[in-house]
Amino acid sequence: MATTPTVQVDYLDQLARFVGETRYEDIPEAVLARTRDILVDTFPVIASGMRTSELVALSDKQVKSGSPGRSWVIGRGVTTNRFDAAMLNGIAGAWLDYDEGNFLANGHPGMQVIPAAFAVAQERGLSGKELLATIALAYEVVARIGWATKVKLIINPHGTFGVVGAALATARLTGMPASDLRQLASLAASSCMATNRHTMLDGATVRNWYAGHSGFMGQMAARLVESGFSGPADGVNTTFSLVLGDGFSKDTAVAGLGERWLLTEGYLKLYPTARYAHSCIDALFDAQAKAPRRIDPDDVDRIDVRAYRLAAYLTTQRPKDWFGTRFSLPFAVATLMVGGRNGLDAFGDAAVADPRIVALAARVTVAEEPDFTARYPEEQRVTLAIHLHDGTVVTGECVITSGEPGRPHAAEDLERKYRDLAEPLWGADRAAQLREALMHLDDCPDVSALVDFCP
Repeated sequence: MATTPTVQVDYLDQLARFVGETRYEDIPEAVLARTRDILVDTFPVIASGMRTSELVALSDKQVKSGSPGRSWVIGRGVTTNRFDAAMLNGIAGAWLDYDEGNFLANGHPGMQVIPAAFAVAQERGLSGKELLATIALAYEVVARIGWATKVKLIINPHGTFGVVGAALATARLTGMPASDLRQLASLAASSCMATNRHTMLDGATVRNWYAGHSGFMGQMAARLVESGFSGPADGVNTTFSLVLGDGFSKDTAVAGLGERWLLTEGYLKLYPTARYAHSCIDALFDAQAKAPRRIDPDDVDRIDVRAYRLAAYLTTQRPKDWFGTRFSLPFAVATLMVGGRNGLDAFGDAAVADPRIVALAARVTVAEEPDFTARYPEEQRVTLAIHLHDGTVVTGECVITSGEPGRPHAAEDLERKYRDLAEPLWGADRAAQLREALMHLDDCPDVSALVDFCP
C-alpha cells in the first residue's frame, strides 16, 4: 500500500500560515484584551509625538506632496494615503519613547505593526474584528523573530523585525493569497534597515524614522510581491543570523506558536524613557522607600548603579536635549530625585537645563554587572547605592521591572497616563470617546469611521 509522503513545513511556513490562516475566533480573549489595551495606550502616544515641531513639519510636507486617502495622521486631524499614514504614525509613536514594548522580543512590536495595519484597514474600510486579529497575529510574528535573534548590541530594533510583521499584516488585510506569504516574509526581512544604537546616545532623532520605515516598507514589500518581485529562499534567517544578529534560532521562533502568546508578556510605560531606564527607576524608588527620611539631592555625594548590559549602555550623564534624556540612566535618576516635574515635563528641555538635575546626574555612575546580564531577560536586575555626604549609604534594587506581567501597573496609573496625554489634545469628552471605541473595536464595522472626529 502506497504511503502519502510527509510534507515538511519549516518555521517560516509556520509563521506565514499563522498570520494568513488564523481566524479571529481562534485567538484567546486574553490576547485580544491585551491588544485592545496596547491600542488604547498607543494612540495618544502617537498623537503627542505628532504634535512636536519636527512631526508637524514632516506631516505637513508629506500630506501636501502625497496622494489623498482615508487613513488618519493621528494627532493632526487629517487623512492621507495608507503608506504615508503608516510612516508618519510610526515615527510619531517612537518619538517620545513612551510606547509599548516587549523584553523577550528585543523591541517594540506594537509600534512596528499597528501603524501599517490601522492605515490599511482604514483605507479599505475593514472591520474592527479583522484589524484586531491582524494586529495580534503580526505582533506575535515580530515578537518571535526578535525572541529568536541574538541581536547585535549596536542594532536598534526599530525598523528590523517589524518590517516582516507590517508586511504580513498588510498581506492579510489586502487579501494576498496565503501561498505568497512565506515569500513575502523573506522579501520583507531582506528590506530591513541597518540601524544603530549610537543614534540614541547621540540624541539623533533619525532613530525614530526607523519605526516609520517598518510601516512603510512592510507595505512596500507586499506591493513588490504583488508586482512579481521575489525574495531569497529564507531572508529571515539570513538577515537575523548574519546581518543584524549573531545567531537566529528557527525552533525558538515557533516554539509554542498559537499556545504561548508573547504579546501578553510585554509592558506599557509610565515614563517616557528607554525601557532599560525603568529598571533603574524602580531601584531608585526602592531605595527612597527604605530611606529613614526624604533624601535631599544636595546631600548626595554619589550614586552607583550596577545593571544588566542593555541598561548599562545608557551612561550619558549630560544629555544635550529632551530626546537624549530618554537614553540616560543618570538623568532619569537625577530628574526624579530632584522632582518638581511629572510625565513628559520631567524629561523635557527645561529639566535638561535645571542646574540641580545637571549637577546630580554628573554624580551618577553606571556599570555593567555580568551576573545581571546573564540573568536577562528573565530578570532585569539593577542595584543602586546612594552615598550621602555624612557617610550614610541607602541601597535599592529592581529584579523585575514594573509593568512586566509578573509586576503589572495599576489600572488607574495607565488610565492617568491616557488622560494626561489625550485630554490636552482632544478634550476630555472626545478622549473618552476614542478610548471607548478602541476598547470595543470588535464591534466596529468600518474602522475608517471609528469615531465621529479625526483625531
